[in-house]
Order: sequence, then C-alpha cells, then structure tokens
Amino acid sequence: GGYESASKHFNPADVEVDVAGRSFLVTGANSGIGKAAAKEIARRGGTVHLVCRNKERAEVAKEEIVTETGNQNIFLHIVDLSNPKEIWKFAEKFQNEHKLNVLINNAGCMVNNREITEDGLEKNFATNTLGTYIMTTALVPLLEKAADARVITVSSGGMLVQKLNISDLQSGNGTFDGTMVYAQNKRQQVVMTEQWAKAHRNIHFSVMHPGWADTPAVRSSMPDFYERMKNSLRTEAQGADTVLWLAVSAEATKLPSGLFFQDRQPVPTHLPLAYTHSPPEDEEKLMEVLEEFSQKFKSVSPG
Repeated sequence: GGYESASKHFNPADVEVDVAGRSFLVTGANSGIGKAAAKEIARRGGTVHLVCRNKERAEVAKEEIVTETGNQNIFLHIVDLSNPKEIWKFAEKFQNEHKLNVLINNAGCMVNNREITEDGLEKNFATNTLGTYIMTTALVPLLEKAADARVITVSSGGMLVQKLNISDLQSGNGTFDGTMVYAQNKRQQVVMTEQWAKAHRNIHFSVMHPGWADTPAVRSSMPDFYERMKNSLRTEAQGADTVLWLAVSAEATKLPSGLFFQDRQPVPTHLPLAYTHSPPEDEEKLMEVLEEFSQKFKSVSPG
C-alpha cells in the first residue's frame, strides 16, 4: 500500500504537461516500467525513442504505444545494452541524427548465474553498470546542447543493503548471488548519478526506486519473491510514476541534481547505521575504472 498512501500527497498537475517538441530516449522500453513510462510520455506529445534488445517484442510495444496514444513520433532502436561496442555505435549515430532532452536509463537485468559476455564481462555488470555508464556519457554532449536536459536512472531500493565495492566489479570472488550482484550494480548507479551531477552542471541527474512492481523482470528473475508478494506489488504504471514525474514535471528540476527518489520525494541513499557509506576516493575510482572500460570498447570510426 506504499503507493496508495504516497500518492495522496501527489499534485496531479505536476505531470499534466504537454511535452510536444521534446525528445526522450528510454532504454528497456518494450515491457515493464520502461514501456509504461514511454507510453505516458507519448500521451503527453513527446517524441520517444525506444531502445530495446529484442526486435519482435519491441515492435509489438511500439505498435501498442502508437495505437493507444495516437502519437506517431515513436522511434525504435535495437541495441543490446550488455554489448558496449553496440552502445557506442548507437550513440554516435544517434547524435548525428536526433536531438535529445531526456535520457531514461531503465534497462537492467538480474542474471542469477555468473554469465560472461563475448567481451569477457559479467552480464549484470555489463548491462546495469557499464551499459548505463556508456549510454549516458556517450549522450552527454547531445544533452549539453538541449534545453532543460535530464537524465533519470531507474535503480532499486535493493541497493540500500550494499556498500560500493570497487575491488570486485565483476563478481568473480566468492559465491555468486545474482540478487546481491544486482543490488551492488544499483548502488553503483546511485554513485554514478551523484558523480555525474557534480561534473555536468547544466544537466539535471536523478536516480530512483520504482517500488516493487509487477513486471516481467521481477517475475522471471525473482520468482520466489514474486510468489510471496504478488498481491501487494505495484502496477507497472505505478512503478513508472516517479520516472514520469522526474522526466516531465517542472517541480523535479527545482530540487538539486544527483538525488535518489521514491514516490516523487528525495530519500536517503543509506539506511541509518548501515555502514554503507564509501570514501570519496572509492566513488571517484569507480568512475575512473568505468571510463577505462568504456574507452576500451570505443572503436575509432572512420571520419
């Protein structure tokens, strides 16, 4: 019932806005929270770029969004966010062809066994952390040119149990626990957001916890949790509400850049007495390591 009680304090007018002429990019947009957010933005007249991995499912999602909203300005891009070379290639092409006001980093995965991609990267890290890092940093130059530019990253309250661990980014040590690896990736997204907010003052960065929503991702990667909780999970639209609010409302950007949100409110990124704070040098080191990784996969394209 968290959403019901929180939403009593929402101002509906915050999201009753016309965003025609503004361009939004949503990753992982063919289901769940990504699709729900894309649909709501489309309803408000925004141009929406859906970035998805699976072409068939993405086409169905695009069709549904166009049909339900009547908005024809919905574009599809097929990109595997666990593949850093593909993200670079996409971002470079996108910059030449489109403008961008708002980036929504929603794509994520929770793989419960240690899986290595063709680039030698652990799959969760490749998608949730490095993929988000490359997509964002590659598109920053385009966002820098836009009015009221924003970047929203969909994290998870699960990150509250994790302290940033930069010594084992690819979870190669000890027993592999997919849920904890995911939570660590989500902590990394919070740190990245805080660091980006310091580095890029004219873009508004935020990161958020959607609450636990009934999405295909939760059903497939956390089946036991889903069985226990299915009657009290949020709908996809409820999970996407704060994403939408951060993406379109004027209220969101009145708050400082770099904050962590739940139910349209900034909330702490650490639980009391949880010892999950990191020294600043660890947070800077994370950014350095991600930058090294990202450059390694950036091909020098001719011209």
